[in-house]
Amino acid sequence: MTQLSTGDMLREARTSGTEMGNKVAAIMDAGELVTDDIVIGLIEEKLEADPNGSFIFDGFPRTLGQADALGALLDRKGAKLDAVIEMQVDDDALVSRITARSTCANCGEGYNDISKPIPADGKCVKCGGTEFKRRADDNEESLRTRLMEYYKKTSPLIGYYYAKGDLQSVDGLGEIDEVKAAIAKILD
Repeated sequence: MTQLSTGDMLREARTSGTEMGNKVAAIMDAGELVTDDIVIGLIEEKLEADPNGSFIFDGFPRTLGQADALGALLDRKGAKLDAVIEMQVDDDALVSRITARSTCANCGEGYNDISKPIPADGKCVKCGGTEFKRRADDNEESLRTRLMEYYKKTSPLIGYYYAKGDLQSVDGLGEIDEVKAAIAKILD
């Protein structure tokens, strides 16, 4: 399956030099939010590039408007969602996990102070790099603000997809292998 992360897609589009990429760059450079139409356009481009592929939408949709737009796009393509997976995680646990994460500055390998610490020798297990970074917004205050936005704009999607019969829930507080197995069972 191809993972479609809207954040990654926007960063990729910004530097692509395509017509859509130039629109994204202009909006982002102005400090504005990219519209739902542009995000849907980027997703449509990805679907057209691999029309018979399987996709995981990561971080999308985030609003009811985006969910409706995605549904309309999939209808036009003769496609449908197989499942919508809600990973249930307690807010405090989520904040704890996110504030503990870091990545290798060289290759992007992920680490977490709690579940996957940076090796004792200070070297990335993937590339041997020795520089690690944390996102500036991975702090408790920013996360609490982001959680409030989630409850206002994104959490209504749980009811939306439940009513459509697409919603499946997974306990996101389990061990990585347990969560992985629960997701795989839904997708099989």
